[in-house]
Amino acid sequence: MDNILADKDFLLDDFNPASIARDMSIRLRERRLELNLTQQSLAGKSGVSLGTLKRFESEHEISLKHLLMIAVVLD
Repeated sequence: MDNILADKDFLLDDFNPASIARDMSIRLRERRLELNLTQQSLAGKSGVSLGTLKRFESEHEISLKHLLMIAVVLD
């Protein structure tokens, strides 16, 4: 395995929890849109409240349980 520190594109800031949560919420939103799902329909299919989904997409905050419930629906 290559040393990640030798990678010139490596940024230590990419590995902090806030950055990871932001990137995950962006990917989740992109996937939701690829599947032509509204926030309301994804909330219904996943069993996660609409407020929780909105908070994750905007503020990048979610519990692991709810994240997994959404991930199952988005495959």
